[in-house]
Amino acid sequence: MIETLRKYFFLFCAFARASFIADLEYRANFLLRVLTDIFWYAAQILTFEVLYRHTNIIGNWTLEQTRVFLGVLFVVDSFYMIFLQDNLDRFSDKVTKGDLDLLLVKPVDSQFMASFQRIGTANIGNLLMAVAWLVWSIAQLPDFSMARLWWLIIMIPNGFFVFYAFRFSFAATSVIFTKSENLQFIWYNIYKLGTRPDSIYFPWMKYLILTLIPVGLIASVPARSILDPPNFGIFAWALFFGPFLVFLTTKYWKFCLKYYTSASS
Repeated sequence: MIETLRKYFFLFCAFARASFIADLEYRANFLLRVLTDIFWYAAQILTFEVLYRHTNIIGNWTLEQTRVFLGVLFVVDSFYMIFLQDNLDRFSDKVTKGDLDLLLVKPVDSQFMASFQRIGTANIGNLLMAVAWLVWSIAQLPDFSMARLWWLIIMIPNGFFVFYAFRFSFAATSVIFTKSENLQFIWYNIYKLGTRPDSIYFPWMKYLILTLIPVGLIASVPARSILDPPNFGIFAWALFFGPFLVFLTTKYWKFCLKYYTSASS
């Protein structure tokens, strides 16, 4: 087990090095990617800053608490952009062009190759900015407790697990349907539900995004670990459901591969 993890760690480092060298070949594009995501962060922040000029509370969170939620969202989203975006957003092209064949014949787990072959090194700056915003927003809380910080450190990776499992499942469906751009469009619209605090939704919709469409576990639940009184029931559910979803993706990936017909043959 340790030897396997060690092998994948060195393989991942090799991917990161190769990706960084490739990104530096187009330095203007490298900088534009950073600027584009800065504008996205700014748009999310300004949306809530404007809304809070007209009210003191949205859902049950104040402006200071919503800033923490945005910080958590930015951190998880930046992890996605670094590790997954370049791979999963172009996954349908790999299927249609037959590039998936090259991943399947390698002596490495094909799901790992499909998920992490390309590392978005240009987005590492986004992670630094996201962490800086999160730290600043937490420092603005009037009743911040260091004890809750441990819950946040645990819950953020779990939010990434949910993000990965849900996004990978949509991408893997391309293996069955070959052309699935509309499914990817559906994914991004579902993900938008998770970019808003779950407290703003109707009770039935809040239940939906915490269970059947669990995008609420990406940022809302991790943020609640530091903003609200501890709800160990929700925390236990999230910590179980995140790894369980990742486990289900491995099963779903193998199921999809049964329907794969090489586009290069």
